[in-house]
Amino acid sequence: MTLPLERQETAAPARAPGIDTHALAAEVIRKADKSHPADLVLRETFHKLRAISRGQSREVSRLVFSYYRWQGWLDPRRRLESQLKRAAELASGFAERPETFSDEKLLTRSLPAWASGEIEVAASWVRAIQAEPILWLRARRGAAGELAAALRQAKACGLPDAVWYFGDQDLFHRKEFQTGRFEIQDISSQAVSILCDPQPGQTWWDACAGEGGKTLHLAELMENKGLIWATDRAEWRLKRLKARAARARCFNYRAAFWDGGERLPTRTRFDGVLVDAPCSGIGTWQRNPHARWTTTPEDVRELAEIQKRLLLHAAAAVKPGGRLVYAACTLSRSETQGVAEDIDAQLAGFEPLPLPDLVQPGRPSAPRRWFWPEDLRGNGMFVAAWRRVAPAP
Repeated sequence: MTLPLERQETAAPARAPGIDTHALAAEVIRKADKSHPADLVLRETFHKLRAISRGQSREVSRLVFSYYRWQGWLDPRRRLESQLKRAAELASGFAERPETFSDEKLLTRSLPAWASGEIEVAASWVRAIQAEPILWLRARRGAAGELAAALRQAKACGLPDAVWYFGDQDLFHRKEFQTGRFEIQDISSQAVSILCDPQPGQTWWDACAGEGGKTLHLAELMENKGLIWATDRAEWRLKRLKARAARARCFNYRAAFWDGGERLPTRTRFDGVLVDAPCSGIGTWQRNPHARWTTTPEDVRELAEIQKRLLLHAAAAVKPGGRLVYAACTLSRSETQGVAEDIDAQLAGFEPLPLPDLVQPGRPSAPRRWFWPEDLRGNGMFVAAWRRVAPAP
């Protein structure tokens, strides 16, 4: 299912006196590096500039991300402000007339040199990640159409509860958000929870829960019946989950620390375990283009080993008949296919679990699913699943 491209007309942001958006964007880029991702530097910069308008912050963000999206097309000998201007021109040109950009140039200039050795690089994928990303919302179950109508500049599409928002309101101040009628969640992340297929009354474990986006979605799919354990190695993420869960009126979960080791956070045996593993984030290169130029092949290999350990440890908590689901917002061979093949070989008592095709419903099920940005117009994502067929030793 490929969603249609639609041009979005937006008014030029209002400028508050005293702020040069190009100079501010250049300052952000000079500060950003592998240890200081551009999106984090942006947040810190905006936090310090209390007087900056929402329009100006959007413009600075767009300039920064356009720079990294088109970095391979820029002349590094020119002043940074000139490169920013050129990147903005390229972004506008691509949005208006993408056919004028050849596949050959897009493939050779838009990615790091090592990418083709780890990723099935296709022109359709590169074209997708060169476009500005879509903001996806997840509505309360069955209420996507109602939410889209309330927000106006939005439409329900792609997946049952997914809403594409193309307005410029501050959604965090909308009463629909404050009363838990929607969450901001990428459509590919929504697909992961749907593939988990949790049932009301079951017991699930979201092993790498982060701030709880998938935990809340699993709870919604379970009609808030049953129990979900949500664990992470960062206590601050679990604190944010607590606030989000309260707003969403999700109360059938328990939060606990887990560092990914053999010692599990509970002796509970689960109907399902989701390991949304830490990864290289290649699937987010449209939304986070800075990472294209800071991620290395060594990162990919190291993270693949971490993912395998997490899966092998978490598998011990799956009850007979239960399912183990591996998800990662990456598209590298080492982290996706490579991890799944190693788990097939090492995981005793499990068999691959077929998953439905959410992109083209009706096609045969398969135990591994890729979501490329051109499929659902969201992040790239990989999902694999297994079912326990024999008791744990």
